[in-house]
Amino acid sequence: MAAEKSRSAGKNAAYDRLRKAIKEKNPARAYLFYGEESYLRQTYVQQLQELLIAGGSEEFNLHRLSGSRITAQDVIDAVETMPMMAPSTMVTVTDWDIFKLDEVQRSQLTGLLEDLPDYCTVLFIYDTVPYKPDRKMKKLTAAIDKNVEVVEFQGQSRDALVRWLQKRFRALDHDIDQPTADYMLFYCGSMMDNLVCEVGKVAAYARAPQITTADIDAVAEPVLDARIFDMTNHISARDYDKAAAVLGDLLRMQTEPIVILAAVGKELRRLYTARMALDGGKDRLWLKQLWNMSSDYPAKLLMQAARKVDHDWCRTAVLRCQQLDRRMKSEKGVDAVGELKLLLVRLGAARR
Repeated sequence: MAAEKSRSAGKNAAYDRLRKAIKEKNPARAYLFYGEESYLRQTYVQQLQELLIAGGSEEFNLHRLSGSRITAQDVIDAVETMPMMAPSTMVTVTDWDIFKLDEVQRSQLTGLLEDLPDYCTVLFIYDTVPYKPDRKMKKLTAAIDKNVEVVEFQGQSRDALVRWLQKRFRALDHDIDQPTADYMLFYCGSMMDNLVCEVGKVAAYARAPQITTADIDAVAEPVLDARIFDMTNHISARDYDKAAAVLGDLLRMQTEPIVILAAVGKELRRLYTARMALDGGKDRLWLKQLWNMSSDYPAKLLMQAARKVDHDWCRTAVLRCQQLDRRMKSEKGVDAVGELKLLLVRLGAARR
């Protein structure tokens, strides 16, 4: 646990150093960016470009390399290209896995990282390729540890996302309060690249300055977790037609039945634990911690839903999902869509 906290603190420190370096206009010579939050990552790529590359000189001083066919010599040539009519250059290298290079190229890259020119900042970007450092490559990892700022772009905290949503809506002449922002994060998810699009849609739709949950429901696209919550909520309310309508929407979106079942199973397990929390006198904060939720809003919804069902129904529902999951994974020729529909019927019937 202590080691995990130390690694997390190190990652946050690298992110903080990046922000400070940009603010003070003093970037490092080399960065490596990775992590799930692509919007935030691209934002900092753009900020570095604006800091380092004078407007109009991109053709000469901004060098972009991408893909697995890049060689270490390609990177060296780009880095060593002198700036033209400007003091600095920037090289971005995207989806080039430096830990899968052969020994010769690793040696070349190590040498480059040990002797980067003052006029160039090189940026390694792991976008679609997963970042998996190999500590067995001791010389390369030592050169990275010494000369490269490795920055992970993690999903942002709930508080940070609420503030960011409020700022985005204000820029579009709207306001959103904290409870509504919490609802939007539950409904649309927490990935910022998706939220940018949804904020624009909701702001364009809303007629009043204050954003409401109705505005969000009207035009925003719910993430899978929100759809599954709706489905299980309809099941627990014995409303098969609405539950089946959600399932139909997911299937029309070409969501795989096994993915839907896995999500339903997870949501029913969460509902089961919420029911046990109620029975045991525990509150939604306990539930939030148990499921490592970023905010207590989904925990509040789960506690509300759990009041509609009893312990036995929750246990039966979880077992039925597990049984169907085993069948779909082990038996050939299972009508997955038909079985999902039948599961909804059986779960709804068990509530009568």
